[in-house]
Amino acid sequence: MNACHERPVALLTGAGRRVGAAIARMLHAAGYDLALHCYQSLTDTQVLVTELEKQRSHSTLLLQADFSDRDAPAELIRQVLASTGRLDALINNASTFFPTPVGQTGLAHWDALMVVNARAPFFLAQAAAGALCKACGSIVNLVDIYAERPLANHPIYCMAKAALLAMSRSLALDMAPNVRVNAVAPGAILWPDKGSNHADQRHLLLRTPLERTGSPEEVAGTVLWLLRDATFVTGTVINVDGGRSLSV
Repeated sequence: MNACHERPVALLTGAGRRVGAAIARMLHAAGYDLALHCYQSLTDTQVLVTELEKQRSHSTLLLQADFSDRDAPAELIRQVLASTGRLDALINNASTFFPTPVGQTGLAHWDALMVVNARAPFFLAQAAAGALCKACGSIVNLVDIYAERPLANHPIYCMAKAALLAMSRSLALDMAPNVRVNAVAPGAILWPDKGSNHADQRHLLLRTPLERTGSPEEVAGTVLWLLRDATFVTGTVINVDGGRSLSV
């Protein structure tokens, strides 16, 4: 991408796989140029960039960063602005998920979950605030229904996502009126790569009124709506969970 873009530019973290890739494809199809962040999924993100570039050349920027590096969020924003000259949207999708049972959890587990799920999104938003304000832009944070209804044996993950949800509401106040900040809380969309068996999946679906998993595209469509169309919506969390959050 080159500076002085006319098309809106969105920075999407954790873009290479799963829900992130679906968000990237939907925003790109809607006319956004994209800065796509990855860390470990570099190969997947390169494949995605190739796909999107075939559809519209010079429309993507690939950025790799490890959020355990404290300087990474500000450096990502610097690179985006150096390449495009603008930033209209920030989507904090990058996430780390694993169990942390009480009595078996150390500081390294705390850091791994808090850094990606809570610390990096805040410092990305802070670094992007000036550009987003200039563009009257928007932030969407991918949280989780477990931020409000905790998952057993995952206390630190739930705490981190709850922090991200609280951040979304706080920044909606602090960055108004020029920047809108919202959150999307998916339910069962894709099963974890590890650790979810068939019995667990069936039990979860029995507690979901719509009796099915959602699709990454359904999450992506909600993100696009919040960025582009929901011009009088800020400080809101939308549950994309098939009604599961209604269950006790």
